[in-house]
Amino acid sequence: MGQKHESRHDIDQLEDEWRDAMLSSNTKVLDSLLAPDYMGITASGTLQSRDETLLSLSSGRLHFTLLDVTDRKARFYGTTAVITSLANIQANTPDGKIGGKYRYTHVYVRDAQGDWKIVSFEASRVREPGPHKRNEFH
Repeated sequence: MGQKHESRHDIDQLEDEWRDAMLSSNTKVLDSLLAPDYMGITASGTLQSRDETLLSLSSGRLHFTLLDVTDRKARFYGTTAVITSLANIQANTPDGKIGGKYRYTHVYVRDAQGDWKIVSFEASRVREPGPHKRNEFH
């Protein structure tokens, strides 16, 4: 029980570091959080490698002005942690400004040195209640 509590505390701290790094475009911190084989799936369905993610932030192509995270849940499977959260965001992207609520998942794996690293990220826009198009996935 103590190990799981300690791991949850570590992950909460890393999630806060990730959030702060994204808001401040701190690629040095983000570099330390992402595994070498990290792969992200953006809300638009684009795949991003670790290097592409870091470049997107360092170049200013992606800049967050708001990143409020709530409803964080952590599940642990040995040396793997799956984190789901709700984020209210505002950001500038190459395609223009985006904003709204997104659900995202981080998958962390504890490496050989005992450090948690983000290996996967996926974001999905939260649809507001109202009429839906018939062809949308549910």
